[in-house]
Amino acid sequence: MSRIALELGPLKIYWYSLFIFLGLLAGIITAIREAKKYNISEDFIYDLAFFTFPFALIGARLYYVIFNFDLYKDNLLSIFYIWEGGLAIHGALLFAFIFGIYYCKKHNVNIPRILDIAAPSIILAQAIGRWGNFFNQEAYGIVVSRTFLESLLIPDFIIEGMFIGGNYHHPTFLYES
Repeated sequence: MSRIALELGPLKIYWYSLFIFLGLLAGIITAIREAKKYNISEDFIYDLAFFTFPFALIGARLYYVIFNFDLYKDNLLSIFYIWEGGLAIHGALLFAFIFGIYYCKKHNVNIPRILDIAAPSIILAQAIGRWGNFFNQEAYGIVVSRTFLESLLIPDFIIEGMFIGGNYHHPTFLYES
């Protein structure tokens, strides 16, 4: 299974990036729809997403580096090589939450309402983004038999995609998608 979705000359677009982008886009669209219920402007949602994204990215990288520091201890500059991978959704959510609270307070926007708007948006974004893990063949579960996977009544392409390192694995990414 190729991790690359599209090549345009020297530019490579990876499935993981594509699904993260699609998840982010779906999350923003959902947030805009939800915001209308509370008379919160579309512009505020766009601004919140735009200004929160860099903090979420920093949080995702920082969390990953902290919990995988052995990968970076011999070359600390590699901490900044984000294009080589290494992001964690936990850190992204934590930093986005902290910055989002700050941003809402700064603009006098009701925080519980924003959280009501954010909840379904984040869940949808996460569900779509997890498919990036499938194409990266990461975030999978324990070794299982092919028969077990077939008993889950999932499509063959997922079963084949869960054949990693000579073994079939539980498709844990599906639980969040």
